[in-house]
Amino acid sequence: MKALILVGGFGTRLRPLTYTRPKPLLPVANRSHVEHLIALLARHGVDDVTLLTSYMAEAFAGVRSWAEARGLRVSVAVEDEPLGTAGAVRNAGDVGTEPFFVVNGDVLTDADLSRLVDLHRRARARATLLLKRVGDPSAYGVVPTDPEGRVLGFIEKPEPGTAPTDAINAGVYVFEPDVLERIPEGRAMSAERELFPALAADGVLYATALGDYWIDIGTPATYLQANLDALSGAFRTDAVPAPGPDAVVAGEGSLLAPDARISSACLGAGCRVGPGAEVTRCVLLPGATVEAGASVVDSILGEGAFVAGGCALSGAVLADGDRAGDRSGGSR
Repeated sequence: MKALILVGGFGTRLRPLTYTRPKPLLPVANRSHVEHLIALLARHGVDDVTLLTSYMAEAFAGVRSWAEARGLRVSVAVEDEPLGTAGAVRNAGDVGTEPFFVVNGDVLTDADLSRLVDLHRRARARATLLLKRVGDPSAYGVVPTDPEGRVLGFIEKPEPGTAPTDAINAGVYVFEPDVLERIPEGRAMSAERELFPALAADGVLYATALGDYWIDIGTPATYLQANLDALSGAFRTDAVPAPGPDAVVAGEGSLLAPDARISSACLGAGCRVGPGAEVTRCVLLPGATVEAGASVVDSILGEGAFVAGGCALSGAVLADGDRAGDRSGGSR
């Protein structure tokens, strides 16, 4: 089975981390987000993946090597200009004659995708959406359905308090190949604002909520939460061998002082945490340093970022190579 993964966004809400890498390459439990998506797809029968991108496309070379080493075929379709979520799918080229997945590169999930395919086939749908129930649906595409799962409408980001349901578009779809005929070639088109409402109007769009883990990692807060969920086991992944409330994963070459207080943290390769330092509920990208006596809580440190001894950070996001505090104990 084939899958297309939309990885072309600029990740503006995750800046400064996305100035130097596409958002899907940010690590969750020291494994890039898009690799988690590919692993999920592979568990549900996908053996052919196309990454749809326009931003820093060359950065995905390592993902291709990682996936191909696991027996998957991986290609990259590059847009000269951003084409939107539907236009990018049209730009992917030949998708074959069987149903295929389309996955938004913003989401992290362990959903049972085989059940989504089963509903799609039983309903003889042209497209089927995964839904997620949330407390406040106003920031998402809201998707009311009838009892059989037929989509009755597609309401993108309704005003607070006006949504007819709490079920939102979760960014995971099954498409029939003929859906591409509805997407004009060579121009930008939004799946959420144009394609899905048209399919719903024709009565050929279906959807279901599966109740599995799901999060949109589009902001620093949700990106950090995704890492914490992997550590706790709320998001299931073999990237965390022993999940739990205080779990820590540390990449190769990390140097952690024996008396450092480290809990609920993902530390990339080559990270250093000095004597007496605290690192709690954090993500440290490769090569980040927290010097002796520093405290870093609820924070994300970019690659090669530096926190000086005695510095206290809480709720911070440091860019790659950024420095906080000084050796005399300042803070930022």
